[in-house]
Amino acid sequence: MVEDCIRAGDLLIVDRSLDPIHDCLVVAVMDGELRVRRLHQIEGTFKLKQPEMDSYYSGDFEVWGVITIVIHSVFGGIT
Repeated sequence: MVEDCIRAGDLLIVDRSLDPIHDCLVVAVMDGELRVRRLHQIEGTFKLKQPEMDSYYSGDFEVWGVITIVIHSVFGGIT
């Protein structure tokens, strides 16, 4: 998710009470696992954009929560 400024080790604040909207970042349940994806609304249907690709996830998914804040560490010793 580097294109969305999310790196390994970042802390994500997720609000499960928010309704997702077009182009927001979400935590989604895909194939039984939690994944971070960008949500797009296309012709009234929500789709999950695959990271660093111009394609969308083709399976079923559930939006678990909306990412509201991403916290990066600036100290080199924390990974």
